[in-house]
Amino acid sequence: MIAASARLLRLLSLLTSRPSWTCAELAERMEVTDRTVRRDVARLRELGYTVDSEAGPWGGYRLRAGSHVPPLILDDEEALAVAVGLGEAALGGDQAALSAMLKLRQVLPRRVADRLGDLDDAFVRLPGTHAPRLRPGLLLELAAACRRGERARLSYTDGEGRSTVREIDPYRLVHTGRLWYFVARDVARGQWRTFRADRVDRLQPTGRPADLTDAPDPAHLVSRNIATGPYPLTATVRLPLPLRAALRLVPATIGTHHPDGPDATTVEIGGPDPDGLARYLLGLGTPLRVLAPDSVREALARRTRELLDAQS
Repeated sequence: MIAASARLLRLLSLLTSRPSWTCAELAERMEVTDRTVRRDVARLRELGYTVDSEAGPWGGYRLRAGSHVPPLILDDEEALAVAVGLGEAALGGDQAALSAMLKLRQVLPRRVADRLGDLDDAFVRLPGTHAPRLRPGLLLELAAACRRGERARLSYTDGEGRSTVREIDPYRLVHTGRLWYFVARDVARGQWRTFRADRVDRLQPTGRPADLTDAPDPAHLVSRNIATGPYPLTATVRLPLPLRAALRLVPATIGTHHPDGPDATTVEIGGPDPDGLARYLLGLGTPLRVLAPDSVREALARRTRELLDAQS
């Protein structure tokens, strides 16, 4: 019963996040079978949700436009178990679970919320090679700040251990598959920045509205900063491949991609020095053209000549 209630919450969150879903898409996102999706949709209809469906390979499920969404009734034990399950899924990168958890915690009775806080404090996760641990409730705190549209004061510790306090305009949370990033505008610098969520020490609302003018694509911003941020040198190369193929060759965590017509893609790639970038580009094993800078182009030409000479 508890597992089914958690699934229904996740299913509702997915159905409200975009106009329509195929059964296969929902099954993949929820990690269940198509049969389970169909059964859960039937259960939502029994509870009063208006879920339309269309048959065929291109059909799918959708919440009817303008329909009233009744509450999903859970008892205390179910609500507690669902909140814990959604929290674990959110820490694993499930955006729908994070959204559902935020909505659920906002309406939990105080007696249940207090018990959930006690459980947060009791959880212990062994250190390992997985993503850094986030303090209990942090994702909810950051997500709520993004939803409120309110300027906040951020206390943050960077990768070199330096602590800063700055005013920011919260915008979005982005998960890369391993880490959560907090996208916000640095008010003093007037720049959109990305902050690793596990390095956020404190977030304090200021009561003033956030300025979200010219907000960036958050996923693109995080991808670009991961690809080029830590490196002192950035090379721009042109690959004779369409965007999808270029992304398979150079992942988004390595480079920032821009379509250059239907059959080519330019990619910005960060590296420690020209020789290091040249080694990486040679390792791609595909024709390419270095557009900039000259130092990387010359390093690539030199290494190519060395390889040819070694074969003669």
